[in-house]
Amino acid sequence: MPIRVRDLHLMRVLLLVLSTVGALLAALLVPLSPAYADGPGGEESKPVHSYADAIRESVWVDTRIDGDGDGRTDRVAADIIRPREPAEQGRKIPVIMDASPYYQCCGRGNESQKKTYDANGDVVQFPLYYDNYFVPRGYAFVAVDLAGTSRSDGCVDVGGRSDVQSAKAVVDWLNGRARGYTARTGGDRAEADWTTGATGMIGKSYDGTVANGVAATGVEGLKTIVPIGAISSWYDYYFQQGAPLYDSGPDGLSDYVESPEARTRCAAVQQRLVDGAPRSGDRTPLWDERDHVPDADKVKASVFLVHGMQDLNVRAKHFGQWWDALGAAGVERKIWLSQTGHVDPFDFRREDWVRTLHRWFDHELLGYDNGIDDEPMADIERAPDRWTTDKQWPPQGTDAVRLHPGKGDQAGVGTLGARPAPAGDRETFTDNPKRGEADWAAEVDRSTPDKASFVTRPLSADLRLSGSSQITVTATPNATSAHLSAVLVDLGPDTIRDYTADGEGINTLTERTCWGAERPGDSPCYRETSADTADVDLTVFARGWADLGTYADPDKGRPLTPGKPHTITVDIAAADHVVPKGHRLALIVAGTDAGLIEPPAATPKLTLDLARTHARLPLVGGTRAFAAATDGAPQLTAPRESRYEGLNREPTAQRVPDATSTH
Repeated sequence: MPIRVRDLHLMRVLLLVLSTVGALLAALLVPLSPAYADGPGGEESKPVHSYADAIRESVWVDTRIDGDGDGRTDRVAADIIRPREPAEQGRKIPVIMDASPYYQCCGRGNESQKKTYDANGDVVQFPLYYDNYFVPRGYAFVAVDLAGTSRSDGCVDVGGRSDVQSAKAVVDWLNGRARGYTARTGGDRAEADWTTGATGMIGKSYDGTVANGVAATGVEGLKTIVPIGAISSWYDYYFQQGAPLYDSGPDGLSDYVESPEARTRCAAVQQRLVDGAPRSGDRTPLWDERDHVPDADKVKASVFLVHGMQDLNVRAKHFGQWWDALGAAGVERKIWLSQTGHVDPFDFRREDWVRTLHRWFDHELLGYDNGIDDEPMADIERAPDRWTTDKQWPPQGTDAVRLHPGKGDQAGVGTLGARPAPAGDRETFTDNPKRGEADWAAEVDRSTPDKASFVTRPLSADLRLSGSSQITVTATPNATSAHLSAVLVDLGPDTIRDYTADGEGINTLTERTCWGAERPGDSPCYRETSADTADVDLTVFARGWADLGTYADPDKGRPLTPGKPHTITVDIAAADHVVPKGHRLALIVAGTDAGLIEPPAATPKLTLDLARTHARLPLVGGTRAFAAATDGAPQLTAPRESRYEGLNREPTAQRVPDATSTH
């Protein structure tokens, strides 16, 4: 039977359809390249690569410095895991990197995971979930041992050139600018010909601090950093404006994290840390080398910053000054601020965090147009597990408002308002090193000899503070040395994360959830957490400290002249806090904040000149917002039983970032 033209056309169409369907079916049988995978809201990398078959290798990268003085340049160990399929297909992939001193001494994460190796020295376990989750999605993960730690040469210099170069050299190697080897000594050359060179650094505490430092070098190839609870200036970790925050210096931390063999060869480096960081609090060249804030204008990487606003280890000043400097330099930024202390977002907002981090790396390292750059800049935790967002941070319309302390009806208990105090008004307090902010706040309305408190009337509207504050104080001491503390307090009942507890705002549960693929020896499953809450009748939400002896030179203290007034401006750490309608806002000025700063040599009495003392607070809505909130006098809600009594801590030994746990 002859085939008609119409039938022939239909057959051709049918063959074309079958061919197209066949091609689509064939495509479905081949793992998709992450570059062509879509997800909710745009492109999304998918877990299409085998984690069990991933390539695991170790490379020792030449840092080009001889930190331990043994006559040869130091090599740092970089343990690498990367998917096998892209390498076989000739396709290059980006890198997520965590450079740390903690992989052997202390561990990482809430469960203090360490790297593990088999009998041949090949890596088995990578701490945390970054490898399990991201390697199947087409990323390599690189875990770098800082110089002087674990399997690396050199010495730990606590934020100095050696620390930063440990990680920067690996970024250089990933981009073809440094040499890598297959062994710690000798070995064959190793090339990073499998990567695009696009690198994102991530890490909490010391690890995030190294990421800040590497970004501040402006190194090419570093596309983004995710510093979590990270230091921006090592001076401000150990001191604030001359006031010592810990009772020992960086040599203690160096000794803690160094490998046993490094301790035997690094005595000279340890001594340089001692000599360069005098306990006087004077700023020295050692500290200048470890201050990343002035180099924010060199940063080419985007920054996704995470910090606990109640972090009393790496205190909130670190994120505030770094954020402001990055903004002035025009760096692309994103920020999460929690109510916790020194806690990773994986442990206070796990599901949202992993999803957001995934989208951030997809955008920054793979170039996906997933819209994350158009989303709100800031996520702020307002109450346990309750978050709000801001298009920018601090929000538009935030202005520094000058507020003035004034005398009240009883000694040491005054007012806080827009009008300056009359000339001659004064308040006096005597330093008591055994008492601190919890004691002062609990007795804010009572006259006590160790503090001066200044309080607004109950607010008639919510008042939001967003950013860093300052207080300029004119004080007359009766001794040659004195320390000052200034704290901001929300007076009113609330439920908060209990940042003073062992978990710093989280409870660790027994149940586990899994985030990524697994293989023997490397599980992606981690214990769940919940918010550890406390009912309080007041909240200290921002703090600042200074040695009054730095009144003339912030870099160098000097003896005070008893009986002479000295004026100093004290930085109060960044915060984002809403003082609700019906609550009161308090500013407390005192001496030693027990457990948070070290006391001065003397026990001074200080007299404040109120007419020459004022605070500058970043208020959303500015002066008008303050005027509106302090117009009227609503009744204060009856307070709950205070959880602050007994929470004051005696001065303690040095607390180091993640030294005994990863909170």
